[in-house]
Amino acid sequence: MTVLVTGATGFVMSVLAREWLEAEPDLRLIALDAAPLDEAARRYFAPVADRMDVIVADVTRPETWAPRLEGAGITHVVHGATVTPLARGTAGDIGREPEANDPGRIIAINVMGTVALLDWARMQPGIRRVVYVSSGAVYRHHGPDRPGEALPEDGYVMPRRLYGISKWTSEMIAERYGELFGLSTISVRFSSVYGTMDRATASRNFRHVPNRIAHKALDLTGPLLVNTLDAVGDYIHAEDVAAAIRALCRAPSLTHGVYNIAAGETTTIGHLVDWAAEKCPGFSAKIVPAAEAEMIEDASLTGGMWGAYDIARITAETDWRPRPPRDAFHAYMDWIAAQRAG
Repeated sequence: MTVLVTGATGFVMSVLAREWLEAEPDLRLIALDAAPLDEAARRYFAPVADRMDVIVADVTRPETWAPRLEGAGITHVVHGATVTPLARGTAGDIGREPEANDPGRIIAINVMGTVALLDWARMQPGIRRVVYVSSGAVYRHHGPDRPGEALPEDGYVMPRRLYGISKWTSEMIAERYGELFGLSTISVRFSSVYGTMDRATASRNFRHVPNRIAHKALDLTGPLLVNTLDAVGDYIHAEDVAAAIRALCRAPSLTHGVYNIAAGETTTIGHLVDWAAEKCPGFSAKIVPAAEAEMIEDASLTGGMWGAYDIARITAETDWRPRPPRDAFHAYMDWIAAQRAG
């Protein structure tokens, strides 16, 4: 079996690629990305590099990559190549709109790149499933209507920024291609992903809260300066995301077009700090004014894309379950520590 993963030299898709190769010894994987493997990725893929081919090309230009896929016998496609323009939660980012730097590139890669890939996929008779990697950024900032409920896939979609708009657009395009050409297409919406291989890349220069807290604790450079401990997020480890996508690819049939992939519950900054202190005794956080904080979060954002995501669909139709948030966070800290020791 051969699978194609776009964006596989970056963050989440690189974790999917390695986890997939390790889980299935007979699998071959083709990674399509605009960026070559950096040093971190070369080290990460070393144990499985003999079964992985990397094509460095622009996904919006199929003439540069489609000929190299001829005869590959690809059965599954996971399209994760994207541009992610996000601010980094520091005082310098207040009022800054990172998508204003190059809005045309966001649309070109995130939408027309999807069109190019689907146009290629619809001509391949051996493809069993195409998974489009979307995002919780398609959701609005508030909801569900009944407080305390997790955010379902149906309804509550109202993207306001180009990233979310491009993801929502591509979801609909993927669904329509599936209807028109008999493709099994699904979209997956991630909550806030952190974990293995989370680093700055050409398409994503952003670190989620668990990443920053884990590194701060392991650095042992004093308390975390933060404006609040009450801000929340549904934080999911990249390895759990990878396992979820593989489960959806294994499923003989699926009854929905969109699936949330998340922890299914929220975690506060205070929880993460406490869990980090269990690994690094003496680590703590100090609440300071926003102007003095190294990490700024909004504690009022507790619903919609910022709250807990409903994962009933994927857990009902596959055997996938996310790890408890504390266990996943500790596993991430262990991975960082091992990388530093190495």
